[in-house]
Amino acid sequence: MPETMIEIDLDSPPDEQPTPVHNRWHPDVPAAVSVDPGTRMRVECLDWTGGQISDDDNANDVRDVELQQVHYLAGPIEVEGAEPGDLLVVDLLDIGVLNERWEYGFTGIFSQQNGGGFLTDHFPDAGKAIWDLHGTETTSRHIPDVRFEGKVHPGLIGTAPSQDLLDEWNAREQSLMDTDHGDVPNHPTGEEQPPVANPPTTDGAVMGTMDDDEAEAAAEEGARTVPPRENGGNCDIKDLSIGSRVYFPVFVDGGKLSMGDIHFSQGDGEITFCGAIEMAGYLDIEVNVIKDGMDKLGVDHPIFEPGHRGPHYSEYVVFEGYSVTEDGEQHYIDPHVAYRRACLDAIEYLKQFGYSGEQAYMILGTVPVEGRLSGVVDVPNACATLALPKEVFDFDVSPHAIDSSQGSRGNVPITDDPMS
Repeated sequence: MPETMIEIDLDSPPDEQPTPVHNRWHPDVPAAVSVDPGTRMRVECLDWTGGQISDDDNANDVRDVELQQVHYLAGPIEVEGAEPGDLLVVDLLDIGVLNERWEYGFTGIFSQQNGGGFLTDHFPDAGKAIWDLHGTETTSRHIPDVRFEGKVHPGLIGTAPSQDLLDEWNAREQSLMDTDHGDVPNHPTGEEQPPVANPPTTDGAVMGTMDDDEAEAAAEEGARTVPPRENGGNCDIKDLSIGSRVYFPVFVDGGKLSMGDIHFSQGDGEITFCGAIEMAGYLDIEVNVIKDGMDKLGVDHPIFEPGHRGPHYSEYVVFEGYSVTEDGEQHYIDPHVAYRRACLDAIEYLKQFGYSGEQAYMILGTVPVEGRLSGVVDVPNACATLALPKEVFDFDVSPHAIDSSQGSRGNVPITDDPMS
């Protein structure tokens, strides 16, 4: 077993961890550890909310999540000899649960007033499902009759930006925020809609071992961890699982690799926003360096070679979507609208088997569904598909098995109370 170089304490708040964590991207966040190329290590990670979600049947904690505080990252890890222009090679040797220290996962539908989600106009209220973790498989008391193997992966992993790159991120995202929301394609309009981007803020910022003055100054420009960017970051790629090898661009000396937001399982798109099965856990990794790798490989974004860890499904029900909204509005080769329609059709389909809309929404976010951009050349419609694996259910979900007498399979805890 690799040596544990970054350890967490689940009984302590994020800003009092044995190895300091951070939740902003900034080149000056000090390295938590420094290692040589070829080092293998174990890195423990908090869940992405830092312990804000409880194992209970009340969704108020999801409703009230403090989003300024999330994505507590283990690291940065400095790799000796890594320089701007290199590639940092990270092998994901193992990823897992902190046995006897963390025993459940959670999934949330975020309130439209607090983050929202892919289908927030259809599901505006906060909801929650708790998952029991049985080795490599999971079940939920809130979503009955499903049992499946998780494709465990880090939702977030990446290198630190340079100051120039950080400035570029902030400038382009501010430009988007300055745009009227009605001019942003596919963004829901009206009152209490989610923002188009998340600007820097000192509220809830945790900056590793920086002293108070340094931390505040860095947080005023530090990039939020919500979106993926050129450094990797919050990509939420379910196939970035055990056995994968990732090549990250290096923008600062040492690379400064950070990671967190571990998912026990996820469907392509993580569509409820807190759509994966979230957990605290560990990653066993090996790090190496390719000198001048960005030029040698011709890349300025991460690339990866997937591992071969399962699950491997063979039978699916596949839903198609096109660039026409549910209200009949035609869009031009719009894959966002197309995937949205495929998801909405899959939800309506699952409701025929007794699931509530919220349960079906969470199934698509957690079960390792396969999302595909299947066609982008046939004007005016892009075609997106969502493949739902039949083997994850305890009953037949084939079209011929739909029975109008299907009973209710209950619901997940939902709250529509005003946010506290």
